[in-house]
Amino acid sequence: MRRLFLVAGLLCPALLLAVPAAAESNVWGIQAEQLEYRFGGDTDVAAWDLDAFYGNDEVRFVYRSEGEYALEEEAFETLENQFRLSTPISDFFDGVAGVRFDTASGPDRVHGVIGLHGLTRQWFEIDADLFVSDHPSVRFEVEYEGLITNRIIVVPSIELDVPLTDDTALNRVAFGPRLEIGARVSYDLVDRLLSPYVGFHYERTFGGSADLVRAGGEDASAAFLVVGARMIF
Repeated sequence: MRRLFLVAGLLCPALLLAVPAAAESNVWGIQAEQLEYRFGGDTDVAAWDLDAFYGNDEVRFVYRSEGEYALEEEAFETLENQFRLSTPISDFFDGVAGVRFDTASGPDRVHGVIGLHGLTRQWFEIDADLFVSDHPSVRFEVEYEGLITNRIIVVPSIELDVPLTDDTALNRVAFGPRLEIGARVSYDLVDRLLSPYVGFHYERTFGGSADLVRAGGEDASAAFLVVGARMIF
């Protein structure tokens, strides 16, 4: 594990050294892709997915937070906080490196992060990450913004999280993935600064991971109706 963390840790200063000194001033911002309430499944869930950044076009420091809070159990189902450095490696893609902390219910986990984030030619937003630790995993996310009108936008998304080793304390078995699929229709109430939305969210665990979830008395899949908002500051 130490070697893996060393590689991940060295990437952060390497990103900085590879970037020329920026002439423009730094800026900051916050973007909440999801702030939502999910109805359905065994319990209703409050969920969020947001980024805060500081930097310029050449290099940025990014704080990312994602979480799901089960209201009936009054406990976090997932809780991630990531600290990343990001720099362009092509016209449409950034290379990222940093660290991720998981502090949901159950054992805490710490991972190094190495990844790519950007847009394809068809304007699909791609986020591909390798999480490096004693319990490594890979995650691939795709999102697309489809304009119905200038203000009404449909956003389909898919996320696949694949553990590479067993982590039975968290009901994860090697190559037993978790899949999340969603579709949200938003209305730009204040330009793109505030966009309320409604939608659908589905998640399912497969393989040995699903067997462990069921053995614990839980369902391996859940479907939700969602109500929330996207915000940009």
